[in-house]
This record gives sequence, structure tokens and C-alpha cells, in this order.
Amino acid sequence: MKGFHRTNMLFSLCGLNCGLCPMHLGEYCPGCGGGSGNQGCAIARCSLSHGAHEYCSQCAAFPCDRYDHIDAFDSFITHRNQKRDLAKAQEIGIDAYNAEQAEKVEILRILLSQYNDGRRKTLFCGAVNLLELDELKETLQRLTDITETDKLPVKEKAAHAARLLQETADACNIDLKLRKKNTQQK
Repeated sequence: MKGFHRTNMLFSLCGLNCGLCPMHLGEYCPGCGGGSGNQGCAIARCSLSHGAHEYCSQCAAFPCDRYDHIDAFDSFITHRNQKRDLAKAQEIGIDAYNAEQAEKVEILRILLSQYNDGRRKTLFCGAVNLLELDELKETLQRLTDITETDKLPVKEKAAHAARLLQETADACNIDLKLRKKNTQQK
């Protein structure tokens, strides 16, 4: 979108953790404000008309009606925590939030490179996005302890990773499945 540029490609204007999105990881999406993406983004257009804030939470009108049902369903990445993550970034500061996201990206890279059997990318992206960093670190340590030997086949390692992430999510009362838009509802 002409005139819409951002420097932070890990965390979007609207509160999505782009660095944890499978589209961003696969280099299909440059992230919010990167390259030629986001032509149709109503939130980017809104930002341009309200002072071109780096994050919606910096706007005096936040949270506006655009956020009323923003978390109703997911796209390639979960939308459940957009408002919460914007608030967290505002509370701890964007540099601290980005540092946390960078650690999450590294955990996700480990999961994808060492524990993905070709069927777990969405699960791993969702889990890393929804779980807190300390929970992820603890789960990754448990996973490393279980799969310490490289002799385990990737399929077995993937099953262990999925099970441990699901156990952690269950303990936190978090559903890891992406919620699809119900086209039956209006």
C-alpha cells in the first residue's frame, strides 16, 4: 500500500505476531508494511488516515470498532491475542516485546527444523504464538530431554513435540487449533 511502511516485521500494526506466522516464515508474506503486501488491509488504511501510528494501540481511538470481532476467527496465524499482545507491548515496551518475540521465533525455528515431520507447522506456529515464553522454554527443555538422542526418527520426535505442547496448552486452558471462519454466519 502506497505510503505504508513499517520497520518491525515481527509484530504487526494490528497486534499479530507476524514473525510466528507460517506465511511469513515461508517468505510468502513480507509482514505488515513490508514490500508490496497489505494492499487490501483496512487497518493499514485506517492507520494512514489517523496519523500512521506504528501500532494501533498508539491511536487515541484504540480499541475502535475494527477490534470488536477481530479475534473471532484465525487466518494463517491465530488472532486470539491481538488486543492482549498490543497491551503487553505497550506495558513492557516494544523493545522488550520484540526481544521476547525473537526468542519465540528461535524456539519455533528449532521446532520446525528438528521436530517437524511435515505435518506440524501450523501446530507449532500456534503453540509458540499462544503459550508464554517461560512455558515454551520449559516445554522445549522437556522435549530435548525426551528426544536427546538423534537416533529417534523425526516422526517420533514430532509426536513427542506435539504431545508436550498440547499438554502445556491444556494445563493453561489454551486451545491450539486455528478457528476457521464460519461462512454460514452473517
